[in-house]
Amino acid sequence: MIEPIVEPSTLPVIIIGAGPAGLFAAEFLAKAGHKVHVFDGMASVGRKFLLAGRGGLNLTHSEALAEFKPRYGASKDWAETWLDAFTPDDLKAWAEDLGQALFVGSSGRVFPRSLKASPLLRAWLRRLQDLGVTITTGARWTGFSDAGAAQFSHQDGSTSEQVGAATLLALGGASWPKLGADGAWTNLLGKLGVGITPLEASNVGVHAAWTETLKAGFGGAIIKNAEVRLGDARSRGDLVITNTGLEGGPIYALSPVLRAALKTDYCQIQIDLRPDVDIEALAQRLVKAKAGQSISTALKSHLKLAPPAIALMREATGNKLPTTAMGLARLIKSIPIELTGLAGLERAISTAGGINQDAVNQQLMLTACPGVFVAGEMLNWDAPTGGYLLQACFSSAQHAAKGIDAWVRPAAN
Repeated sequence: MIEPIVEPSTLPVIIIGAGPAGLFAAEFLAKAGHKVHVFDGMASVGRKFLLAGRGGLNLTHSEALAEFKPRYGASKDWAETWLDAFTPDDLKAWAEDLGQALFVGSSGRVFPRSLKASPLLRAWLRRLQDLGVTITTGARWTGFSDAGAAQFSHQDGSTSEQVGAATLLALGGASWPKLGADGAWTNLLGKLGVGITPLEASNVGVHAAWTETLKAGFGGAIIKNAEVRLGDARSRGDLVITNTGLEGGPIYALSPVLRAALKTDYCQIQIDLRPDVDIEALAQRLVKAKAGQSISTALKSHLKLAPPAIALMREATGNKLPTTAMGLARLIKSIPIELTGLAGLERAISTAGGINQDAVNQQLMLTACPGVFVAGEMLNWDAPTGGYLLQACFSSAQHAAKGIDAWVRPAAN
C-alpha cells in the first residue's frame, strides 16, 4: 500500500530564540517543507554564538562518540538520543557544507580555521534566507494567549501575536544575560506548570579571598598545566588567577561538584602544580639547591615553577613556605585553596538547571503545553566546555525539530 503524501501545515512553525538551537531547528524544518518564522528579543541574531567565536568557536570535539556521551554526566542517557541522531561528525560536515574549513586542536577540540563565528553565521543566515525562513528581531516573547498564540513585545513599544502550527522555544539559559538569554522564561513556563530546576552558573570561575598582594601582582596570570582536585574529582589544564579567584578549564570542568560543595559550610580544593612528577622526585630536585639560595630561586631553577605558581604557594601558606625539600614538594603537589563562592551568571559560559526531563515527552514537547517544544540550554542538562555545549544544542534542536515535523504533518492531513 502506498502511503499518502502529507503536506506541512499552511501555518508557520514558530521558533522563539535565534541562537544555535533555534536557527538549526529552523533550517531542518524549512528543508522539510515547513514555513518557519523565527523571533528573537535582541536587535540581531546569534549574540552569544558570536561571543563564543572570540575564543575560536569550539564547535565540537573529535573524540569517539562512546567517550563523548559520558561528558554529560547525569544527563548522559537523555542526551544520548540526540547525539546518536546528530553526531559530532554530522556537525562537522554541516559546518564544512557552509564553506567553513575545520581543524582539530591539540586537545581534540574542533574549530573553524578562521577561528571566528561571524563567517559561519553569515553563511548560515544566507542559507536560511534562501530556504525562505523569516527572522524577526527585537521581538521579546511574553507568553501565550488563551488561544495558544505566541505573544511578543517589540522594541518600538508595540505588541503582536503569532499563531503557529507548533512552537519551538530555544531561549537559552541565563548566562551572559546582556546578550539575550536572561532566564525570564522560567517564570512564564513555571506558571504553566512546567517542571523547572532553578538555573545556576556552570563553566564559571570561583571566588577566593585573595590578599591584595596576590591581586596586585598576579591578577590575570596563568598557571600552566595544573591539576585541580575536589574529593575524588580532578581535572587538568591552565588556571587563571583573577582578582576574585580562579578561572580556566580545570575549574569549569569541575562545575557540578564545585556547585554542590559550595552549598556546604566549607569548600577547599587542592592544586597540583606538577601533576606529572611525584613528591619524591620533586624533593630530590630541590635537595640540589645551592646553600644560601632563596626558596623562590630554587623553585624556579630546579622545578621551573613560574612566578604566578610560586605566588599561589605563598598565598596558601600566609607567605610562610616550608623550609625543607619534602615540605615544599608536598605543598607543590597539594596547595590548599579555600573557595568562597561561584562567579555570577553574568560571566558564566553556560547554565545548569532548566526544564526537567519529566516535563517533556520523548520528542521534547512540553507535556503541560501540547504543540510547544524545547531545545538547547533551556533543558536541564550540563556539560563541560570542549565542544560539548554547542554539540548538544545542535543535536537537541534537530531532535525537537523532528518531533515538530511529526506533530504538524498529521494535523495537515
